[in-house]
Amino acid sequence: MSFRSRSGFTLIELLVVIAIIAILIALLVPAVQKIREAAARSQCGNNLKQLGVGLHSFHDVYKVLPPGCTSNVYPWGTVTTQGWGPTWRALILSFIEQDQLFKQLKFNSTNACWDGTQTNNQAISNMIIPVFRCPSSPLPRNIPANPPSGSNVMTVSYVGIGGAINGIIPGYTENRCNGGGGGQACGSGVLFPGSALSLVNITDGTSNVMLLSEQSDWIYDTNNGRNHWDSSTPHGWLIGANTNSSPPNYQSGGDNRTFACTSLRYLLNQKNGWPVGGNCNPQGVCQNYGNNIPLNSGHPGGVQSLFADGVVRFLSDDTPLDVLGRFATRDDKQNVNPNQ
Repeated sequence: MSFRSRSGFTLIELLVVIAIIAILIALLVPAVQKIREAAARSQCGNNLKQLGVGLHSFHDVYKVLPPGCTSNVYPWGTVTTQGWGPTWRALILSFIEQDQLFKQLKFNSTNACWDGTQTNNQAISNMIIPVFRCPSSPLPRNIPANPPSGSNVMTVSYVGIGGAINGIIPGYTENRCNGGGGGQACGSGVLFPGSALSLVNITDGTSNVMLLSEQSDWIYDTNNGRNHWDSSTPHGWLIGANTNSSPPNYQSGGDNRTFACTSLRYLLNQKNGWPVGGNCNPQGVCQNYGNNIPLNSGHPGGVQSLFADGVVRFLSDDTPLDVLGRFATRDDKQNVNPNQ
């Protein structure tokens, strides 16, 4: 009787094959992740470009850019009732292929964008507008609006630049900022409370001044707790301001919260080590009252920013604070090259 030898893997050969496969996976996964992030970063940049087109189209029609946030409807209607009005996000909807949604919104009443019934937030409930959201953002896509009214509103990734606080640009004094319960609120940029600026008012040049950037990642406190603090939380992305004084004058009884726009005060992606619960006054980093929440993103190494000339640039985390201050100020006469 003859016996044939069976061909097959020995245990050692099988372990070698498994080891090789594991090494290949270890090599491929980071490469795939890099490709995905590159695609997400590109899409994020395209979103900002589309928003830039919307802002410029608004300017073509009204001869001014929309306010970063506002408490009334001037100059886009006849009612100037004080209260929580709309944001730049709401006012450019018709210019970013969202005209049907814009026509559903009502801005001609007190607290049009924050009230007990949340009429407007009902209109945007469970709606995702892709151009408003960075694909790299780990934040929840929707949040319940406050006050509770059954509406789930989208988390928006992009924030208007209202200015930069005094003291971060060497040799330059900024007097268009006021402090208060939400930190420093400034009117030295382009999209600030009650703003209605023409592009010609950006005397530093449109290629040197930011319009929009990102707030699209978690903020971590000293207990390593993650917090959803950004310019659309907790009341939704329509809410603007409750005063049109620029900057908001908290000391004289106004409300200095500046939803949808921010005043630069900290380095990019400064996301860690904040007090538990935040520090609204004086640091300006907290939920609901955070006028100075740092620009941040889910992108490794920096944030995307839209400049007033319509160009999107990726600003690295090592961008000095004084440079950020210059980018956020429209008329400091201390320009820097945004591509450096």
